Amino acid sequence: MRILVIEDSVRLQRSLGTALRKSGYAVDLSGDGEDGLWLARSNSYDVVVLDIMLPRMDGLAVLRSLRRDGNGVHVLLLTARDSVADRVKGLRDGADDYVVKPFALEEFLARVQALCRRAYGDKRSVLAVGDLEIDTLKRSARRAHREIGLTAREYLLLEYLARRRSQVVSRSEIESHIYDGQVDPMSNVVDSAVCSLRRKLGAAGETALIHTRRGFGYVLNAEDSDSA
Repeated sequence: MRILVIEDSVRLQRSLGTALRKSGYAVDLSGDGEDGLWLARSNSYDVVVLDIMLPRMDGLAVLRSLRRDGNGVHVLLLTARDSVADRVKGLRDGADDYVVKPFALEEFLARVQALCRRAYGDKRSVLAVGDLEIDTLKRSARRAHREIGLTAREYLLLEYLARRRSQVVSRSEIESHIYDGQVDPMSNVVDSAVCSLRRKLGAAGETALIHTRRGFGYVLNAEDSDSA
């Protein structure tokens, strides 16, 4: 999943970016409201982490602009304002959740994860595709009771395909949701990641779950076959 963090504190921005990337998320960072708004309008994000107190354009103004644009991205507000009135204002302006500074990193990551689940209209903690089970809380996967060792990025790719089960997902969609803007669009990073994931899912000789649609992309389905 791809996350945008708009936070003017360099120290906090780096801390959140590092924690999210270690969890496998693709992360873009911005230090002011105007640049953050431009990024949010230019890319497809699963969650925007938005500080309220920002230079050039405050966080609530950014939030209102996104909602006026019809952008329904899930927004997690970061606020040092702990009054009920401030929290209510943020929620009424269109925020989906908030955390009050200072906050525990574990809580922050849990809230981001919850918003990612909501972004796909599915609050289940376990996703099943045939004999494959994906635990979104433990961020782990099992197939036919066999633990599958996945990197953080491989796990997020698998979860993304599972949430789009039976739908053809293009390479560009995978790039926009799983990788950040530093990825070379001409690279074969998506094909390599899918190949690695497909190999791990079928390591014990199980039937294929990830299928190729030549010229279109990939689909995760337990009842399918690769196109020629």
